[in-house]
Amino acid sequence: MSIAAAELRLERFAGQAGLLAKPYAREFANPHYTASTKNPAVVVVTGACGNIAYSIIFMIAQGEMLGADQPIELRLLDIPQMANNLEGVAMEIVDCAYPLISKIVCTTDYKTAFSDADVALLIGAKPRGPGMDRADLLKANAAIFTGQGKAINDYAKKSIKVLVVGNPANTNAYIAMRNAPNIPPQQFHAMTRLDHNRATAQLAAKLKVSPDRVKNAIIWGNHSNTMFPDVAHGVVVDYPSKGHVTSIRSAINDDAWLQKTFVETVALRGGAIIKARGKSSAASAAKAAVDHIRDWALGTPKGEWVAMSLPSDGSYGVPKGLVFSFPCVSNHGVVQIVQSLPLSEECKARIAANVKELEEEKRQAGF
Repeated sequence: MSIAAAELRLERFAGQAGLLAKPYAREFANPHYTASTKNPAVVVVTGACGNIAYSIIFMIAQGEMLGADQPIELRLLDIPQMANNLEGVAMEIVDCAYPLISKIVCTTDYKTAFSDADVALLIGAKPRGPGMDRADLLKANAAIFTGQGKAINDYAKKSIKVLVVGNPANTNAYIAMRNAPNIPPQQFHAMTRLDHNRATAQLAAKLKVSPDRVKNAIIWGNHSNTMFPDVAHGVVVDYPSKGHVTSIRSAINDDAWLQKTFVETVALRGGAIIKARGKSSAASAAKAAVDHIRDWALGTPKGEWVAMSLPSDGSYGVPKGLVFSFPCVSNHGVVQIVQSLPLSEECKARIAANVKELEEEKRQAGF
């Protein structure tokens, strides 16, 4: 064995034990990269050895997130114990022969991961363990997202787009944002697009139409069982026949289903998936994260909105700064909350309940 190989093996072992004075980092050049007139976008994926990341990385590499002509430098970040696993993921990406991937960086170091980053997908988070209550979970994740927020503040581009996927996503995004005072707050989002996609899928199935014909459902609030899927302003295009646009409520024509079965199915879908497959959502969460960043970066179709959790500007009575899901549109990378939608009394009450829950999460996390 060469001295260099022996040193690499020792470095890997030390990384797994969490003993490195110098954090682990390794670059993989992609021999299949096709040079482009565009500079590669630096995309960070945390928790890069987890199930969601393993699904999302290949979607990113295919151009589904930032476009089919946008080259990508992938930064894969995980804990020291996962250093070997990171290299395995990198090898698989190379073996896929993706022409958009300019470089893959595997690392356990925040500075290496976030330096000059354009997009950060904060997927890695501490799951709830035996005997851990929600307050314990919030505090444990507060430490993780405090550190990542500070690293983003110190090393990333000021224009970085940060999407928090790791739960509790809204509060984790708030914590990261609070620890990055030099980054505009509106650059921190949490993911409720999964709830939006679930709602759209349930409505499409009920109506027996393609999901792309269901437009403008809304997810209000927190990514939790408390969130509220609202169809009051949603429509179905080409329904009941081509050229017609019908409100979702009229098309469904079943208020009991909309108010109970639909709301409960969307809110409890994550638990149902765990019960069915023994694991939490992975591919659907990855698809939702890709959808969120794509619409943020490339824009939403004219006349359509999507669910995004972002710092409130006070709209709809939600306290400023609270990371809350609203109906949003995006144009040239700038996201705006859809304004002046009339709200039912039930919707107002649901928004208030989500505000209360998020304020309590902040308090339990120590903010």
